[in-house]
Amino acid sequence: MTPPFDLSTLRQVQGVPGASRDQQGRGTGSSRLSTAPGRPDQAQRPATSGGARSAYKDFWAGVGERFPDLDGAASTRYYAENERRLFAEHLPPLAGLRILKTDLWDEAKNTRILSWAGRQGARAYGIDISEPTVVQAKAAFTRESGPLRAAAADVRALPFRDASFDAIYSMGTIEHFDETEQAVKEMARVLKPGGCAIIGVPNRHDPFLRPLLATVLQAVGLYAYGYEKSYSRRALRAMLERAGFNVAAETSILFIPGGLRMLDLACHSWCRPLAALTSALVRPFVFLDRHVPAVRRHGYLLATVVMKPDRAG
Repeated sequence: MTPPFDLSTLRQVQGVPGASRDQQGRGTGSSRLSTAPGRPDQAQRPATSGGARSAYKDFWAGVGERFPDLDGAASTRYYAENERRLFAEHLPPLAGLRILKTDLWDEAKNTRILSWAGRQGARAYGIDISEPTVVQAKAAFTRESGPLRAAAADVRALPFRDASFDAIYSMGTIEHFDETEQAVKEMARVLKPGGCAIIGVPNRHDPFLRPLLATVLQAVGLYAYGYEKSYSRRALRAMLERAGFNVAAETSILFIPGGLRMLDLACHSWCRPLAALTSALVRPFVFLDRHVPAVRRHGYLLATVVMKPDRAG
């Protein structure tokens, strides 16, 4: 089977920088915790000039180095359960599946969903704008999960050959910059005909008003992950269809107030005694998610499942 990496990326994955600094600097973010250490600055804005791209990359490198591990928080366990259900319900059997994740924040700091997929037999690939995040994500993989083939790269200019992957998972990545449609086109390019992708973005119609909370926090300088857009289900579907995808299913994950998720992570990271309280507050939403499937459409992260048309079809 032809490796998806080109030669320069293969060198980078093995520890020798290969991708150009210009390409790396046009960075991508992830769906990450608000009220994080540090304050937002211009480096978080969508980067256009070479200097701004470099600053943007440096900012995310700093976040990757200093941000605490969120594994073990009650809301993180809930998040991981939601992701595993998405994989089970919408992806082909994972054994032997070549899957690309468009950022590695979860692998370094959060749900470790790609590592879990590796333990089910998937062949895991990933990128992230933050080199420290890439290093941490690779270190989190075990012998049981197999290796993570990872590179510091930009989802808007993926360093892979056409039709390289059986599946793509992109959750909370493409809303952090203006060129979202370019990122979606890149995903369509590297996905095999007949392949499946799960693409998630913040839900503009979240019943708990998380987009409004994010906007307010950004306005007062407390949203440490900067620029973030939200989408209606219709707008997300239209964008994916323009890229050539066929929409197969529309759902969501994380039916929980965004503020509670942020509080739970903050307590888990910096005030562990209070985490027992936030864990108790998370529990009813876990119960509803498990026993009232209808609520899943109203989670704060939309998750749209798409297929790339088979050439033969």
